[in-house]
Amino acid sequence: MSSLASRSARLPDVTDARYPLDDHPGRRTLLVAAAYVVLCRPGDHHHEVLLQLRRGTGYLDGHWATLAGHVDPGESVHEAAVREAAEEAGVSIKPDDLVPLTTIHRFERGGPAVEQRVDVFFSATRWAGVPNLREIGKAAAMGWFPIDELPEPVVPHERLVLEMLASGRPLPAVLSLPS
Repeated sequence: MSSLASRSARLPDVTDARYPLDDHPGRRTLLVAAAYVVLCRPGDHHHEVLLQLRRGTGYLDGHWATLAGHVDPGESVHEAAVREAAEEAGVSIKPDDLVPLTTIHRFERGGPAVEQRVDVFFSATRWAGVPNLREIGKAAAMGWFPIDELPEPVVPHERLVLEMLASGRPLPAVLSLPS
């Protein structure tokens, strides 16, 4: 048995009576996980990234953003990244073509438990299909931008990752961003 399989075999079954679904209410945070995909392609002078202009989502509408979305129940963060790229831009990415960039833990000190967020960022330089706007109710436009000439405004925590990526320096494995 592989080490991953053996670790998975030891994980508790959350339906087990020892782990009720409301285990520790009020004392533990709820983590909302999301997957982000930065599609990158060569440009005239610098790499370009695909961004979409948010609208109708209720969160930072009018801001440019990467391909992203929440991880669904029973789904891995890699599966969520692949699914979101297909849903939002019509591209097919193999999980092995997702390159981990960084993970951001966003939280509000003393805030509601649901404001604990874990955002896992991947880049991809290989995919099948031509990116195009698929969710017209959630985005007004989609386009390629030089990574060092991003449009305004960009979702702040996404801009942070894109600027670090543009710098050419290694990104930290994990960032904590309290609000």
